[in-house]
Amino acid sequence: MPPRTTKVGVAVDIPEPWGSVLTARRAEAGDPQAAFVPAHVTLLGPTEVDADALPAIEKHLAAVASAHPSFELHLRGTGTFRPLTQVVFVAVATGIGECERLASAIAAAEEIDRQLKFPYHPHVTIAQDVTPEALDAAYEDLADFEARFEVDAFTLFLHGGEGAWQPRRDFPLR
Repeated sequence: MPPRTTKVGVAVDIPEPWGSVLTARRAEAGDPQAAFVPAHVTLLGPTEVDADALPAIEKHLAAVASAHPSFELHLRGTGTFRPLTQVVFVAVATGIGECERLASAIAAAEEIDRQLKFPYHPHVTIAQDVTPEALDAAYEDLADFEARFEVDAFTLFLHGGEGAWQPRRDFPLR
C-alpha cells in the first residue's frame, strides 16, 4: 500500500489589523486563493509529504523555532514578479534575512523534499494569476502600504486537497 500523503506549508501570519486588509485586497483583485489563504509570508510553500512523517516534521520545526529569535517584520510598498509570474506583492523591507534563514532551516528537514522553481524571496502576495489590470490596480492601491510587527512564531498548515489551509500548530521563536 502506497504511503498516505498530505500537503504542508509553513508561514508567518500577518496579524491584525493588516492581515484582513491584505486578504480583502487579494479578494478584490479577483484572486481565487484569497478565500483559502489568509495573508502571510511563506517560509515553506505547499509541499507534499508522507502523512506518517508529520511528527518528525513537527519535531524539526520545534527545533528550528527554538534556534531562531523573534524579529521585527516591516512590510512596505509593493513589488511584482512580472513578467516571470503574474504576481503582485507587498514587499518585506526589514526581516528579509530572518525569513531567509528560517526558510532554509525549515527546508533542511529530511522529510521535506521540495525543489524551488525560483529563489526564495519573502513577500505577501496580494494578487496572483488575475488580469493585468487587476495586477496593476493592486500594485498601485497598496504602493503606500506599511506595517511593522514582531514575529514571535511561525505556523504549520495542512491542506487536505479542498478548501482552506488549516493551521495545525504554532512554533514560538526563542
